[in-house]
Amino acid sequence: MFETAFALGLTQFARSLSFPERVRHRTMRNAALEPWRLRNAGIDALYYDVKALTSDETFYISDSIASEGLIMIVPPTGGGMLTLCDSVEEFSLRGGRDVRAMAVAGIGGSAIGAAAFARNVADAIDAPVAAVVSGYGLGDIVNEAIGGAFLFGWLGHVRSNLEVIDDVVGRPKLGAYGKRDEDADANRRTGLDADTVSTLLSDPALSFTLITGHSRGNRVIADALYALKARDPGRIETLANAARIVTFGGRIKMPEAFREVIDVVGELDWFGEMNSRPKIAADIKVPFCGHSTNTDMPTALQVTKILGEIMNGGAMPAAMPPPEPVEAPPVQAATAVAAETAELVEAVEEAVSPTFDELPALPAMPEAETAPEHEPAPEAKVESEASTQAAPQVTEEASPPAEATIVSEVIEKPAPASRKPATPIMVPLPRSRGKRTRPKS
Repeated sequence: MFETAFALGLTQFARSLSFPERVRHRTMRNAALEPWRLRNAGIDALYYDVKALTSDETFYISDSIASEGLIMIVPPTGGGMLTLCDSVEEFSLRGGRDVRAMAVAGIGGSAIGAAAFARNVADAIDAPVAAVVSGYGLGDIVNEAIGGAFLFGWLGHVRSNLEVIDDVVGRPKLGAYGKRDEDADANRRTGLDADTVSTLLSDPALSFTLITGHSRGNRVIADALYALKARDPGRIETLANAARIVTFGGRIKMPEAFREVIDVVGELDWFGEMNSRPKIAADIKVPFCGHSTNTDMPTALQVTKILGEIMNGGAMPAAMPPPEPVEAPPVQAATAVAAETAELVEAVEEAVSPTFDELPALPAMPEAETAPEHEPAPEAKVESEASTQAAPQVTEEASPPAEATIVSEVIEKPAPASRKPATPIMVPLPRSRGKRTRPKS
């Protein structure tokens, strides 16, 4: 957080040094707007990773902190100093022909926020990025008073219509302002920042393959693309086939020709959800993240990391192709596979389980003992004792029951003479098929 505060303090200090020079040219306009511009620079310091800029870069852009339409060429970290370009022609002359990516920031619209967002994008792709400053003028004050700055997703067109106030009072003619004078379209519905983006994208000498935006910058990109579609439909088709659009912190409808649009929104980004179209689903929803991209904040969107994964194919694309249908195997092939499987199962069972012929013979069962003689009841015993004197004693063997007779016919071996406890019969068990173990998940 200290680095963010240092960058903001250095910007405000450098801004105060150049204030007398700016007031001398446009006294009333600059005096009225200076407090609002300083406030917006502070807001951008909270929402953008301003610590990614060096001290020299922060001091360098402080004089043009609110210049709408200003173009910057921002290299990745360690790639040198960023470059300020006052017009589209100067952008082409100072190395713009080699730039393949564009970044448009929102929120406060200051140059420090635009440069910080472009630096994150440049670090993700390891290449220079063209940044367009949204700026803050008298029309923005009126737009903010009616809620357009808070609901930029729904009242964004109001801001473009109110820019006539700045044109009348006078402002720096940056970006594509010269072509606005040549066009002289009374029905113009775009601002200077959107006109600058549209002019850059329509230039055949320039080639952009990546267009990124954050917050209100997404609305600027959409306005620029729709203006280009109405003016040059052929160019919009060519651009749609070559460029990818990635938006952060808000879902805005883009022209139908762009089929590869990836919308990234934080899970806690209530401000971005208020300004997003509800019918457009988020392609990437980052958990526990809000609207800020300043990595000093605990809920910040890490633009460099997320964009790097998208460019490397690690994230889900905007539209996934439908899965290819899987052809069912022919019936003959399925039958052959089933037969082979059955043969394999039989072979395994024969190898593992023993057959009945291999089992050892069981020992012979001992012969059942003969049933004991039937003893007479006590009363009959008394009578027999009494009658011994009269007649000789006659003993009769009790006839065995029917079941005993059947058993005796089946078992031929006689019972052993001595009654010893029968030894238990040990029957060997079949060989084990191996220990069953639960498959690991």
